[in-house]
Amino acid sequence: MDKKICFVIMGFGKKTDPFTGRILDLDKTYENIIAPAIKESGLECIRADEVHDSGLIDKSMYALLIHADLVIADISTFNFNAVYELGIRHAVRPFSTIILKENNADTIPFDLSHNRIFSYNHEGLDISATEAKRCTNALIQLIGQVIEAKNVDSPMYEYIRGLNAPTLPDDELKDIIDRLGNEEKFVFVQRERARNYMKMKMFSEAEECWKKAATISGNDDYFIQQQALCRYKSEVPNSKEALIDAWGIIMQLNPDGNTLDPETLGISGAINKNLYRQGCGVEFLDRAINYYKKSYIVSGNYYTGENYAHCLKLKISEVLNDEERIYLKFEATRVWNDIINSLLKIIDSGEKRVDQMWMYASISNCYLSLENEERSEYYKGLFFNESPLDWQIDTFEKNRNELLN
Repeated sequence: MDKKICFVIMGFGKKTDPFTGRILDLDKTYENIIAPAIKESGLECIRADEVHDSGLIDKSMYALLIHADLVIADISTFNFNAVYELGIRHAVRPFSTIILKENNADTIPFDLSHNRIFSYNHEGLDISATEAKRCTNALIQLIGQVIEAKNVDSPMYEYIRGLNAPTLPDDELKDIIDRLGNEEKFVFVQRERARNYMKMKMFSEAEECWKKAATISGNDDYFIQQQALCRYKSEVPNSKEALIDAWGIIMQLNPDGNTLDPETLGISGAINKNLYRQGCGVEFLDRAINYYKKSYIVSGNYYTGENYAHCLKLKISEVLNDEERIYLKFEATRVWNDIINSLLKIIDSGEKRVDQMWMYASISNCYLSLENEERSEYYKGLFFNESPLDWQIDTFEKNRNELLN
C-alpha cells in the first residue's frame, strides 16, 4: 500500500431514508461519485463492506479508521454503522474526514451540524449523469484541499485542545493487508457474484451469495431482502415451497410490525400474491394488498402501486358484495391513473433513468388494466426496446397474462 488510503464508510445497496421515506441506492453514490473521485485523486480506495468479515466491527475496521489518510463518510439515510464509524474516526483522527449527505435529507444530527457537509442530489435508483459529473469534479477538488491542508475537522479535537491522536502499530497494518487478501470474506465479492447469477437466472446460486453477504454484514436488511427475492424466484424444489421458504426469510425483517421499509413491504407483498396464485387462499391476497398498499403510501413507488392495484382487481372475483366490488374497482382505477400520470411526467422531462424499462412496463400494464389496448401495446414495445433480460420478460409477461385473463 504505497498509495495514500481512502476508507469509505457508508451503507450499501438500497436503503430507506427514515425522514423522507425515499429509497436511495447507495451503491450508485459510490459507483458514480465517490469511487471515481478517489481514483482520480490517486488514492487507494477501501470501502467498509470490504472489511466486514464478521457480524461485529472487528480490529480491521478500527485500524483503518485510525490509519486511513482520508475517510469519506456518506451519512445519507443515517445508516447506523456509517454514523457510528464516523464517530470513531472523529475520536481517533483530528483531520482528513469528509462527510457526504443526500441533499433532500434536511435533518442533520446536532453533533454534526457544525461540520462542512458535501451534498448531492440522488434520484433514488440512480444519479443523473450531470449530477455525477458535477459532484465528482467537486469532490476531487475537496479531497485535494483536505489532504493538503490537514485542518481540524473533528468536533472533539476542535473543542478539546491538546489531545494526542492514537497511532497504528506497523504489525497491525500488516495484519489488515493480509486479511484483505481473502476475497471470500468481502461483502462486495458476494454481492457482485449474486448480481451476475441473477442476470443468468441462476437464482439458487444468487440466493447463496446473498445469504453469505447477509452473514458477513451482520444481517443487513438489503441482503436479506435480496435473499428472499432469489429464494422465491428459484422455484426450488417447487414454486410453493420456495415461496414458503422466502416468507420465512423476509419475516426476519418483521413486515407485520412497524417497518416502513418499502422494499421489505414490496417483497412481502410479492410472496403473498404468489402464494395466492398457488391456491393458498384469499387471506394471502389480503395480506399482499396490505403490504403493497403500505409500501405505495410510504414511497409512492409505481411498481408497488401497480401491484397494489393488480391485487385489488384480483380481489374483485373473490367478493360477492356489490358495494365492495365497486370500491375495489374504483380504488384500482384511481391508482392506475395516478401511476400513468406520474410516470408520463418523468418521461416527458426527457431524462433517461436507470429504471426506464420498468416505467414502460408499468405504464403498459396500467393502460391494459384500463382497457386501453392501443396505448398498452405502444409502451409494451418501448419495454422490449430496452433489451430486458429473460427473467424480466417473464415477470412482465406473467403480470400481463394475468390481467388479460
